[in-house]
Amino acid sequence: MTNSGGKILIVDDEERIRRLLKLYLEKDGYETAEAEDGTTAVEMILNNHYDLVLLDIMLPGMTGIEVAKIVRKEKEIPIMMITARGEENNRVEGFLSGADDYIVKPFSPREVMLRVAAILKRTKPSETESSTIEYPMLKIFPDARKVLVDDVAINLTPKEFELLLYLSKSPEKIFTREVLLKEVWKYEFFGDLRTVDTHVKRLREKLLKQSKPVSKMIVTVWGMGYKFSPTDGQAADDRQ
Repeated sequence: MTNSGGKILIVDDEERIRRLLKLYLEKDGYETAEAEDGTTAVEMILNNHYDLVLLDIMLPGMTGIEVAKIVRKEKEIPIMMITARGEENNRVEGFLSGADDYIVKPFSPREVMLRVAAILKRTKPSETESSTIEYPMLKIFPDARKVLVDDVAINLTPKEFELLLYLSKSPEKIFTREVLLKEVWKYEFFGDLRTVDTHVKRLREKLLKQSKPVSKMIVTVWGMGYKFSPTDGQAADDRQ
């Protein structure tokens, strides 16, 4: 069955893992390709189109972290890291390198399929999201999945874009980490709440490179969660 749901690259040095993921993905209607090492994965990603990459962290030669960093300089393709249980530091580093999600070995194939579907659903342009969202120094184009800060395009990962878009649609509303995980990541089960914190941190850093006031629009509400506050950004601009 080919390309009814998208094309996914499976990167893992274990043949049995690749075979298992391929079986379930193709059963759900996805087209798949495979790579067993990081160097091959980078070459394939940069020279072909994929809707998602399932990327093992512990690869021979070039690690999954290194692959993600190289890919992120060229493409905004969604990346789901595959990690071994107990590799918490690697998972955090994976997020910082540009991963949108992670799955832990040994994993449930059904859980992988749910996460894959959630990522692809969020990264495909929505027919209902056509209006540009504008704030001082910030413009968000949902259809084009594009963000301008001071009229300069900012390179965000798919999940960073979705997080910014979701928050900016409801200015001054406080969202808990649980709500953000459910609504932005679309999980039907609990994920790691630190996923949200890591993505907020990375999003702020990217915005800060272009504009301190815009980075201040994403506000931490201690003990509760996060909110999008244009007035906080304006206040920071006034102080400059």
